[in-house]
Amino acid sequence: MDVDKFINRAKELVVAYYNEHVEKTDQFTMTPDHVFIVWFCKTLQNWKAIVSTVVSDGMLYEVTYNGDKQETYLDVYKKWENVCIRDESE
Repeated sequence: MDVDKFINRAKELVVAYYNEHVEKTDQFTMTPDHVFIVWFCKTLQNWKAIVSTVVSDGMLYEVTYNGDKQETYLDVYKKWENVCIRDESE
């Protein structure tokens, strides 16, 4: 798998997941144009991407491709909070 194929696949998976689970009364259908890659890397034959969307619902998607098994995994998270914890000065 090359980088473009992986990124397109990650976006397609997020679009499909969102459109299957969105509240129908929201009257919004997601397309790949609404999805962006926050971070991605390749280690050996494996790919991982953190994916988000323009929808302000706090959701975060993690897409992992296992090159050994040729399987792709989608983890879906909800961001509950962003808390700043200051380090104590020494």
